[in-house]
Amino acid sequence: MKSTTRRSFLGTAAVLPAASAAAASTQQAGNGAGPHHWDDLKLAVATYSLRKFSRSAAIDICRQLGVKYVNVKSFHMPYYLSADDLKAARKEFEKAGLEVVAGGNISLKSDDSSELEHYFKYAVAAGMPIMVCAPTHSNLGAIEKLAIKYDRKMAIHNHGPEDKFYPAPSDVIKRVKNMDPRMGLCVDVGHAVRTGADILDEIDGAWDRIYDFHVKDLSDFGSKESRVDVGDGKMPIAAIFKMLKERKYQGVVGLEYEVVADHPQLGMAKSFSYMRGVLDGQA
Repeated sequence: MKSTTRRSFLGTAAVLPAASAAAASTQQAGNGAGPHHWDDLKLAVATYSLRKFSRSAAIDICRQLGVKYVNVKSFHMPYYLSADDLKAARKEFEKAGLEVVAGGNISLKSDDSSELEHYFKYAVAAGMPIMVCAPTHSNLGAIEKLAIKYDRKMAIHNHGPEDKFYPAPSDVIKRVKNMDPRMGLCVDVGHAVRTGADILDEIDGAWDRIYDFHVKDLSDFGSKESRVDVGDGKMPIAAIFKMLKERKYQGVVGLEYEVVADHPQLGMAKSFSYMRGVLDGQA
């Protein structure tokens, strides 16, 4: 191992169990293990989790984690790319067997409609049917018009008590409930619980407008810095998954991993193992 750095070793070692587990999901009951139920929800990766990695490296990690769906952050499909380059980037994901289901988080803070429109054109060129975003209150009308024009679903992301616009999912619903049906939200459970809200009540109250979902875990709901691997904290993952399954949620449940930026592979693999274990247990 003299020629192998600690980081590269951890990266390789971390993803191998997940890759093996993904292959095991295709086995049937005859081998004594029984079938898995990991597809009961569409587990995904929000590629913000891999913000320190190039597009090709992020794609490889997602593939080895055994996921099918990705919410792509601009680190991996930059806003400045041409339409042709964005289409080519999307094909890189598709070639690896990954479906780009959304893009973001995209800030959308401007009140300038022409500036906002740039991001809609970006989403269309990149083939992102859902735009996870963080707008203000004053520009929602302009965003609604563009969502209709470009036929994109808007998943407004709640960002916890520091967010003066949308701390919790219920704060999004207050603003969009009477708008075009394309105007909805991305539930971030980690940020939502830090507002003191009951996460199951928040999901219930926002149900008809939930277009994306970000999962993370905390050991202390009062501390943003207490992020841990999913399953190691206090987040009621089993209860959340039970609700999503019972209500036949059709969107993705994306891991947004923020614990370790430089080498997240091990924590991401552990998090997916836990979530898949929950799904198997519930089945």
